[in-house]
Amino acid sequence: MNGRPVPVPTPLSEPFWAAARRGELVVPACPDCGLRFFVPEPACPGCLSARWRYQPSAGRGTVYSVTVVHRAPGPGFDAPFALAVIDLDEGGTMLSHVDAGDPGRVVIGMRVRVDLRALTDEITLPYFVPDTSA
Repeated sequence: MNGRPVPVPTPLSEPFWAAARRGELVVPACPDCGLRFFVPEPACPGCLSARWRYQPSAGRGTVYSVTVVHRAPGPGFDAPFALAVIDLDEGGTMLSHVDAGDPGRVVIGMRVRVDLRALTDEITLPYFVPDTSA
């Protein structure tokens, strides 16, 4: 362990972490209004329905916004790194690291795909990498 903070699953987020451990990306989706969103909330941020469920995502998308973090936010983070908002192809967005080798190579409009990486035996994090199949 490198000292990086480890997310603590909650009853609301445990299905997300369980799917990531299986190598799958899932996101909350609301059957009432069709909104896909992240992070999971008790109610859909679009219509306030509590009926949302996790739905599979292909894990592909486009960089909507990016910043290069030059100062590590705490122990266990290697800086600099690219932190981006990803527009997922199925709808919804995720905030995630984008690993393109050089953080300066990550640009708005870049096609990316998820790359699930184990942080611990219990926690697998979604990173994104350039999607070379695009």
